Amino acid sequence: MQENDSILTTIATANTDTVAVHTAKPQTPYEVLRLLPKDAMPAQKDSAIQEWFEPQEIHYSNRPDTLHLPGQEIPRDLKEVNLPHYYRENFFSNNSMYHPELSTERVGTSGDPIPYSFKNDSFVTGILILCFLLITFTLSRISEFLLRQTKQFFSTQKSEQSITETGSEIKFQFLFLFITCLLYGLLYYFYTTHFIANTFILSSEYILLAIFGGTILGYFAIRIVLYSIVNNIFFNNKKNLHFLGSQLLMSSLEGVALFPLVLLVAYFQFSLQNAIYYAITILILAKILTFYKSYAIFFNQKGGFLQIFLYFCALEMIPLMMLWSGLLVITENLKVNI
Repeated sequence: MQENDSILTTIATANTDTVAVHTAKPQTPYEVLRLLPKDAMPAQKDSAIQEWFEPQEIHYSNRPDTLHLPGQEIPRDLKEVNLPHYYRENFFSNNSMYHPELSTERVGTSGDPIPYSFKNDSFVTGILILCFLLITFTLSRISEFLLRQTKQFFSTQKSEQSITETGSEIKFQFLFLFITCLLYGLLYYFYTTHFIANTFILSSEYILLAIFGGTILGYFAIRIVLYSIVNNIFFNNKKNLHFLGSQLLMSSLEGVALFPLVLLVAYFQFSLQNAIYYAITILILAKILTFYKSYAIFFNQKGGFLQIFLYFCALEMIPLMMLWSGLLVITENLKVNI
């Protein structure tokens, strides 16, 4: 109390020269602060307010809220469990912003989507990494065998002799054949999404890629079966095995030649049109080598010049045209027509 008395004495003496001393009790803290000198400390202001005012307990009203439209009944509490649903409805009940637990659409103008790029596709990247690992592993295991088979490929003196192949070498050659089908499927997938359509009825475009690769793999399988049936009828088993080894070799070399092309298209923005010319060139060279090997093994005797054309067209060109037509039909049926 001595401190409070000193404050009141200070208030009275400080205002004696300028303003008359207030005898009435201040009604607000503002009036108390006006009695203090301008250089009063915050602690002195707090003491002065506590001297004049005593805190009292706050009593809130228990009366119901009657602020509602005239003529309407008193509103019911929304916290009631048995409250009918129509009491809870209001103008904002169906507004998505009123329900944060529900997903809402973005507000504003959407920006332009990022264009699709092969190099940003993790699935295509994974396939190419897998192909690279398989090619590297296969070449490390049968590189010497492939070199010997390549040297004998253009040999005309011993065309009926074939290099002895082990079971593992045959398996690795079929693995190369699978890689070739996968790379052709990727190239046709790039061609389809760029020139034909980029929206399909499938749930995932990777299913479309699997369909293309499976179709090309079926083409190679059917071609091998047709060659085996026809050659077993007209030629001996030794020539058939020699020709089958040559076919597997050419398919393996096709895969090796296509792999850099797919990498250029996917990651280095190589022109897809030039890539198509490159792939067609590889395919034409493979067919020319197939024609040459068929003639060297089966039709090198006199009078077999006409038969080689019938043989080649029936077992090479017709299945190839059927493959291309089938891929176009599949693409046309699966794409979304706008």
